[in-house]
This record gives sequence, structure tokens and C-alpha cells, in this order.
Amino acid sequence: MIPAVILLLLALVFGPMLYVRWVMARHASERADLPGTGGELARHLLDQAGLHHVLVEPTDQGDHYDPATPAVRLTPEYHDGRSITAVAVAAHEVAHAVQDRDNDPVFRLRMVLMRALAPLRLAVVALLTVVPLLGGLAGAGHLVIPSVVLAMALFGLSVVAQLATLPLEIDASFRRALPALRQGGYLDPRDLPGASAVLRAAALTYVAAVLMSLLQLARVVR
Repeated sequence: MIPAVILLLLALVFGPMLYVRWVMARHASERADLPGTGGELARHLLDQAGLHHVLVEPTDQGDHYDPATPAVRLTPEYHDGRSITAVAVAAHEVAHAVQDRDNDPVFRLRMVLMRALAPLRLAVVALLTVVPLLGGLAGAGHLVIPSVVLAMALFGLSVVAQLATLPLEIDASFRRALPALRQGGYLDPRDLPGASAVLRAAALTYVAAVLMSLLQLARVVR
């Protein structure tokens, strides 16, 4: 029974990750018939949205939109690539820039939570390791349980932050990026199902992240 449960949990956590990689690779073949690279499409879509100040840059830190710079950053294979995956990923990241422009409330909530996560992670480490150790050495073992409970609460907040990301990613993929690709005629209608699959995979990356966080939270609780 226990091995079956463990296998189910592993499938739930790593299944979406493997699916994402498979979909991205499946549509990553270079296509000479596409009108431009992912980076060129990102620049075009940003200009269309009036976001001329938002940069488009290659990066080795993963595809993302950085609201602080602001910049849409794409890995070299998508920034310089001419594939369905490159085009879809570029449109998805531009959609986040448009969410920022529109002051999307979920986008704002995500930014507030993400800014809070870095110090919270340090607090969790301290509460799970330093405080119990010092408490034990000082003869204040009664502080151990409250510190662990507080650590679990803080860790749970990080899970909430990732859950808030899911509707944002779905909105970026299917309410913004896919309509932009369809209405702009950037892809042949026959290629739209492939782009839709890539955009679904882009949203699923965060589903995988949430599942991984829940698994880590279960380990902390245990």
C-alpha cells in the first residue's frame, strides 16, 4: 500500500514536469517558414501593446518577465529560435508584461508575495534548525514545538504564493498569448494546436512547482 502511495505522489509531482519537457521539445523544431524568432515576436508584441520601454533580452536564468527592469527575458533557444515553442513562450512572457501594464490585481498580489518569500525562507530555516538547537542548548526545549509550527505556517504561505500564480499563468497563456497569436496571424491555423499545447505546458510548470511545494510541506509536517 505504502509503495503504491509513494509512486502515486511521485507521478503527481514529476508527471507534469516530464509532460512539459516533452511538449516543449516536440514543437521546438526550427521552422524557416515562420516570420521571425521568439525574440523578434516578443519585441513586436510589446510595441503593439505600447510597451516600447520593456526590453527583450536573452538569459540563462529561464524564460521570465522581470517587472523591475522591466524586461522580457528568453533563453537563447527561444530568443533566437524560430519554432512553435519559441513563438508561444515569447507570447506568454509578453502577456505577463501586459498584465503588469494593466495593473492586474492577481499580478500585483503575486509580486507582493514573491517579495516576501526570500526573507520567509530564511525565517523557516532558522525556525527549523537554529531556534530548536539554541533552545535545546539553553534548556528552553519548550520553544521547539512553537518554532516548528510557525515554520510550517510560513512555508504554507509560500505554497499560497504559488497557488496565486496559477490563475495568472492560465490568463497569460489562454486569454492573452493564444488570442494574440491567432488574431495577429503569426502562425498558420494548423500550427495553433501546437502553440496551444506549448502554452498549456507553460502554465503546467507552475502546477508542478505547487505540487513540489506541497510535497515539501508534507515532509516538514512529518
